[in-house]
Amino acid sequence: MHNDRGRPGVGLQKWKKTVFFGPMRMLTEIALIIGLVIAVVVIARLSRLIIKEIRAFRVTRIYDDRHWDFDHILSQYNPYYKSLDDTVRDRFLRRVLHFMEDKDFEFIDIEKEERMPLLISAAAVQLTFGLEHYLLDYFKTIYVLKENYRYGLYNMPFEGHVSEEGIYLSWANFIREFTDYSDGQNVGLHEMAHALAYVNFTVQEGRDDTFHDKFKDFSAVARPVFERMQAGETTVLDPYASTNYHEFWAVSIETFFERTHAFKKQLPELYEALCTLLNQDPLTSLKIIDPGFLDEAGEMPGLAFAPEILPKPVRTDRDGNL
Repeated sequence: MHNDRGRPGVGLQKWKKTVFFGPMRMLTEIALIIGLVIAVVVIARLSRLIIKEIRAFRVTRIYDDRHWDFDHILSQYNPYYKSLDDTVRDRFLRRVLHFMEDKDFEFIDIEKEERMPLLISAAAVQLTFGLEHYLLDYFKTIYVLKENYRYGLYNMPFEGHVSEEGIYLSWANFIREFTDYSDGQNVGLHEMAHALAYVNFTVQEGRDDTFHDKFKDFSAVARPVFERMQAGETTVLDPYASTNYHEFWAVSIETFFERTHAFKKQLPELYEALCTLLNQDPLTSLKIIDPGFLDEAGEMPGLAFAPEILPKPVRTDRDGNL
């Protein structure tokens, strides 16, 4: 048996090696871990940049090839787009194509039509046209269903809803409500309003800082109107707005775009608060109020609650009919 007794120098040398090389090895391992983490972050960012460039190339190619086809479809089905000044139509369409390229569209019990992703994307861009961040980044998938559908344990049909899994829309209701663009009911705008609140106040992936920070000013005007509606007051807003503040927000968006003149006349302060929040006025042909950040980007020459996004049931009209 090898024995170091009687040889104190050997034991001391081993102790010195342990004391010196132990921490060095630990530091080396920590440095390697940090290096790997940095490499992963860099690769992830490079991947996102590459994907972004690929999408930008695709959008440019699609725009060049199909510009007039898509312009015709949007002019036919989207009154907001049709009312746009020619100087901003190009910007709107490019945003629509970017949004459409960014999302996966899943079609459930319905055959895909070319106009479907285009018009659904246009509804999102319509709402966010005056904002810097418009892609609703958290939502990767939009589910398109044929007609009203059942959701969860609710014993009623729904037109659409937003959840952590994605944005759900009934196509029959979507296209019908864009065709009738004067009744203040539009499931496309309604659900995109919920989605906009969700990305800004729940997950904050795709958050628009200006929208987020200005929402408290909007709420200062909006909450008293909401509370009066809950107490029984009738306004230009659909009675469904009194369900809860989440639905008040979404219904306000529908009315803001579809019953614009009546909204401004009856609730002028709320109308102006929405114009400021969204940085747009639907009554003008340019829509955008302050194009400052858009110029910088080369595009142009608080929620007071943690949203629990509820599905949108089929609402009755003012006569109580489905």
